[in-house]
Amino acid sequence: MSNSTTNSPQNDQDRDNEQQIKKKPRTILTIVTWIIAVLMIALMGTTVYQYFRGASILDIFGIKLSQSISDDSAAALPTFSADNSYQSLKRDANADTVLPTGYRKKPVNYTVESGDSIFGIAQSFELEPETVLWANYDILNDDPHLISVGQDLTIPPIDGILYKWQDGDTLEKVAEKYHANVEDILLFPGNDLDMTNPTIAAGTFVMIPGGYREYETWVVPSVASTDAGVNSTILGPGGCTTSGGGYVGTYTFIWPTSYRVISGNDYWSGHQALDMMCYLGDGIFAADSGVVVYAGAISGGYGNMVMIDHGNGYATLYAHLSSINVTCGQSVYQGQVIGACGSTGNSTGAHLHFEIRLNGGMINPWQVIQ
Repeated sequence: MSNSTTNSPQNDQDRDNEQQIKKKPRTILTIVTWIIAVLMIALMGTTVYQYFRGASILDIFGIKLSQSISDDSAAALPTFSADNSYQSLKRDANADTVLPTGYRKKPVNYTVESGDSIFGIAQSFELEPETVLWANYDILNDDPHLISVGQDLTIPPIDGILYKWQDGDTLEKVAEKYHANVEDILLFPGNDLDMTNPTIAAGTFVMIPGGYREYETWVVPSVASTDAGVNSTILGPGGCTTSGGGYVGTYTFIWPTSYRVISGNDYWSGHQALDMMCYLGDGIFAADSGVVVYAGAISGGYGNMVMIDHGNGYATLYAHLSSINVTCGQSVYQGQVIGACGSTGNSTGAHLHFEIRLNGGMINPWQVIQ
């Protein structure tokens, strides 16, 4: 007899139930997945819609940054008030261009004002004082003391010689005369020269960049007592002949004014002296002990002048004085008042023109003055 097992209806029902139980979790998972997908699509659509309306991402999700700031922190912040008590800077558009140094191509005119000096004018135009002096030889004759209020000076665009072209001139000859290069003359844009045919008409002003020449200087001749080895007299009403003796210098020089300030020309090749600041009527002091060898008015733009021979090869000169307190031949000691500050002679304002000479030659006062 066979042992094979026959499937009963009860067994089939059990298998069906088991399969349905296995299918049920998969059905739930599918439904949940679809729900999530639908929500994500809806959220994405809302986001896109809000974005095109101009809302920020933070607004879309309802995030407010202010909520992250505590009440204590917010209380410490200043309260802004848009009233007139707050000052602000107003910056308007500026149509003008600040030109770089050296951009100017043509000479300009300058009218001398009170207190001006060749040195100061040159500084204001960022030039060397020699350039300004050379360009105005017809007015100043290489003498910076001849400057006076109201003069119209020509100011070159760059350092060098502003030259008036003459008949028979050539670029080579002019360049050699003023120690310059032909190429620099040709290439300077202010000269407006044709590189292929650089013809220049007589009377035309041409800039010689970097050019220079010797000065035709005018200074008061050296004056000293007989034992100093130089001239013992000077032409003028304040001069006298001295016979030696008297006070002798200490080889030290103090400031002859109450202020250690340069108010006009400093020491440079065309002005071998210092223009020292002082006010009209201020006392002027002897820089060192010695004998007065000139006391009075003199030509050459110096005005009222005192010169002291210090008996050791040195001499000092004090010009533009408003008054003089000493006489020629008088011995004076270091620090003694010899006159008062003024603006006599060729001067644009009260100051002291101070020179130091050694054995008749001009020296830089900065080298020895204390």
